[in-house]
Amino acid sequence: MKTIFVVDDNKSNLLTAEEALSEHYDVFTLLSAAFMFELLENVLPDLILLDIVMPGVDGFEALSKLKADARYADIPVIFLSIKSDAATEARGFELGVVDYISKPFSAPVLLNRIKAHLAIEKIIRERTALLQQRTAMLQHRTEKLSKLQNSMVSILADMVEHRDKLTGRHIERTTTYIRILLNAMMERGIYADEIIGWNLEADVYSRNLSDADKTTAAGEGGPHSLEVVISSARLHDIGKIAVTDLILNKPESLTANEYEIMKTHAAEGEKIINNIMAETGDDFFLLHAKLFAGSHHERWDGTGYPRGLKGTEIPLQGRIMAIADVYDALISDRPYKNAIPHEKAMEIISKNKGSQFDPKIVDVLPDVSDLFAAVSRGY
Repeated sequence: MKTIFVVDDNKSNLLTAEEALSEHYDVFTLLSAAFMFELLENVLPDLILLDIVMPGVDGFEALSKLKADARYADIPVIFLSIKSDAATEARGFELGVVDYISKPFSAPVLLNRIKAHLAIEKIIRERTALLQQRTAMLQHRTEKLSKLQNSMVSILADMVEHRDKLTGRHIERTTTYIRILLNAMMERGIYADEIIGWNLEADVYSRNLSDADKTTAAGEGGPHSLEVVISSARLHDIGKIAVTDLILNKPESLTANEYEIMKTHAAEGEKIINNIMAETGDDFFLLHAKLFAGSHHERWDGTGYPRGLKGTEIPLQGRIMAIADVYDALISDRPYKNAIPHEKAMEIISKNKGSQFDPKIVDVLPDVSDLFAAVSRGY
């Protein structure tokens, strides 16, 4: 049985309300707001009938205190009042009252109004519970999809790593270098608008979802979207799947012809991801993966491959990966060369500022040099 509080300093009104409601509800009649707050410590009602004009704490003050307390804020309150002017009603609705019942009230009107409001509250609670359940299910589904995506990326990246036996954990290291660079660039305002734009792209993508999915996706911009971009970089060398093992794992330097075949991995990687997108549809993750794969061997001066893009024609993803990729190659042992020290690798990249690499990104390197060195030692 539902519980009703009736708060009024007039005993006659309390008696009328009790007679009208007691057959249908558990009714507590209270002569003041102070008594109401005492009882609230032990009993939570489903609805409160609250007089406005009372000595001590009046109805407006009592309503404000109710709404300010998380324990009571959702309890529907109906004002009982002899006042019917617009200003009084407006103030009550502004504070959160759900309805007004004028005094003196009749028992049938009081009973029917309460039945109507409790029915509305029931519908609201049921729909809220359903929405919470659906949101939880969507969140669970999103987490499962995210795990599936990460697993697929890991499998694909591992396939490349295991085929290319010469690079040893290159993917993990370059992904970490990219995270370091992006965070440093954001802190210093280097291409910050473009990086923030990636989060806006995620918002545009989310607008293609259902309304319920948008609720789940809300707030997934910012750091989350940046992590999706960073994770997508792990597929930058996926095109090496299309390169024969004889070239990929050749222990000596490549011939000119073999090098041309090796260079095809950038375009092949873009093609592979395009094929995946054709089957699954455009995806925020895959769009960035394609840019990393297809442009990380372009050069700032336009002499790179596969398209010979120049300057900012090269996607930012490719300009960042170019530095991470070359740095890792320089500090790593290969059958045909020895690793060079971290400091020397940084010096080489710095000398190629404005020719091979984006000058603005190279200028960030001195600030993150120690972090790069720590990563290179840690793997």
